[in-house]
Amino acid sequence: MLVATTNDLPGHRIVSHIGLVRGITVRSRNLVANIGGGLQSLFGGNVSIYTDLAEQARQEAYDLLVQHAVSKGANAVIAMRYDANEIMDGITEVLAYGTAVWVEPAPE
Repeated sequence: MLVATTNDLPGHRIVSHIGLVRGITVRSRNLVANIGGGLQSLFGGNVSIYTDLAEQARQEAYDLLVQHAVSKGANAVIAMRYDANEIMDGITEVLAYGTAVWVEPAPE
């Protein structure tokens, strides 16, 4: 699966636009992460526990996006983006979305 944040794929031509696809996950911090993150924040800098949690949520949303695109018959996603919103304290929604397309290698 080709996934790009651009509106085209160099070296490929878009044969058909399939439509919007998305992957969404909702995550909460756990007690251990809250304690560890709180301790790390006392010293300043990167709070790696929260960075890891955010990366896991983004990866899960991305994987779900790809699954959705495959299920609609796409072989690529263009204009892919992430969005995140806090639903309530400690609970965050992460959304990956884009346009599912079918592409072929461009003639040379």
